[in-house]
Amino acid sequence: MTATRLWDFTVRYGTFAGIVVLALLCLALAGVWRGFYIPLIVLVPLALLGVWNVVQTKHTLMRNYPVIAHFRWISERLRPFLRQYIVEDDLEGRPYDRDERSLIYRRAKDTVDVHPFGTELDTYASEYEWITHSVSPAPVAKEPFRVTVGGPQCSKPYSASVLNISAMSFGALGAHAVEALNWGAKRGGFYHDTGEGGFSRYHRIHGGDIVWEIGSGYFGCRDKTGHFDPDRFAEQACEEQVKMVEIKLSQGAKPGHGGVLPGAKVTPEIAEARGVEVGEDCVSPSGHSAFSSPVELLEFVAKLRELSGGKPAGFKMCVGHPHEVLAICKAMRKTGIKPDFIVVDGGEGGTGAAPEEFSNHLGMPLREGLIIMRNALVGTGLRDDIRLAASGKVVSGFSVAANMAIGADWCNAARAFMFSVGCVMSMRCHTGKCPTGVATQDPDRQRGLVVPDKAERVHNYHRHTVHALSELVAAAGLSHPTDFQPHHLAHRLSPVEVRSIDEIYPFLEPNVLLDDPDSTAFAHYWRIADPDSFAPKRS
Repeated sequence: MTATRLWDFTVRYGTFAGIVVLALLCLALAGVWRGFYIPLIVLVPLALLGVWNVVQTKHTLMRNYPVIAHFRWISERLRPFLRQYIVEDDLEGRPYDRDERSLIYRRAKDTVDVHPFGTELDTYASEYEWITHSVSPAPVAKEPFRVTVGGPQCSKPYSASVLNISAMSFGALGAHAVEALNWGAKRGGFYHDTGEGGFSRYHRIHGGDIVWEIGSGYFGCRDKTGHFDPDRFAEQACEEQVKMVEIKLSQGAKPGHGGVLPGAKVTPEIAEARGVEVGEDCVSPSGHSAFSSPVELLEFVAKLRELSGGKPAGFKMCVGHPHEVLAICKAMRKTGIKPDFIVVDGGEGGTGAAPEEFSNHLGMPLREGLIIMRNALVGTGLRDDIRLAASGKVVSGFSVAANMAIGADWCNAARAFMFSVGCVMSMRCHTGKCPTGVATQDPDRQRGLVVPDKAERVHNYHRHTVHALSELVAAAGLSHPTDFQPHHLAHRLSPVEVRSIDEIYPFLEPNVLLDDPDSTAFAHYWRIADPDSFAPKRS
């Protein structure tokens, strides 16, 4: 054996050999003094671990480095925590940086949320944004901002807050988290979207306003074959606590992707909420079976509105093909049926688990999707009767103001409210081992989440954020956040170039798609949009 090979062998197996030698030595000396048995408590397991690593065939590193290879796995497990708390600066973290999370935590805990010494942001970096203010500020509003939802075809309109809890299902979140969110919504007078997992018992306990989301699995309103059951829907939708009904067409984090909750995870409580059998796989198809065209979608909206007793009905989608949005608008013009609201979910939205390709490279980001939806409704003369909501990384009053400047009537937030109930962004949502008891069904882990305390934090976060929004509105010289217009939002393109958002994106004039579509950037999409099919017309 050459010196080089001997050195390599020593590096790889030296630690293991040393442990074995020390273990044998201690065992021999234990006959002289029993104190030598104590090191064996550590040395014997390490020696056995090394032996197993040498003979196993699945892990190359462990075969070549029988003991020290485990330090790699230990470091890999600790890396996310070390990076988040030690390595990253306040503005580096993803998907939420330390400053964003700290703001939410401070507001939830009702502590000081002011920022000393000036901004940490680089105001001359590209993508920096700000709201333009007035030299004649308006008085700060004393009453919480509300938006009335319900068009001419709705008999029971709902007054919604400008900030609400976005869709998160019971099953993805634990019972304690759902309870705390709903109780916080009750205290603050804002709504709680159920997510597609059904209207569970934990949504009902505290009586907070509910928006019932109906996904492709029709959970809570399905028959034994998994299709929509109008009678089961009507029974729950007519309950006073349910304020609006939302059809989920797609979500930003994984648009066009179905899902399966394995039978082993379908507990009696989840089965009750979803209307499935305990222990059986719970399937969410990628598409709906109740409709297959824009016209049929609107007919389903009208059906849900009627079955719910006239409550607002709408849908949520992450914008994909622009021609599909225009096809839905054409279907509204053709049938006369209008949804009461549309929620635009951005591709930057969160989820408990999604394929990485879907999270990173599928689905239009919120800003572009919201502008396309706004232009489609304005350009077809439909905007006045339909409310628009925005969902996707809403954190602060500025987040809300920016979305409303480009077309939203209100905003929904999911992960921000998760932070308010204790989430620490450990990125373990998909494992069932959430350390804070938020995204898990494990009762022992949920025990750490005390519902009354976290409900108050949900309320606090909402209250402080809406107040911050009201101060932004006043500083801009406005009376309501819906008064924000695209020219109020400035965006830096480079260190020497700044433009308002309406100078960067096209904002259509009313009815232009009906009167002169060829003058717009949407001319091609308008031509191929078909109200009777989501597929494009052949050109």
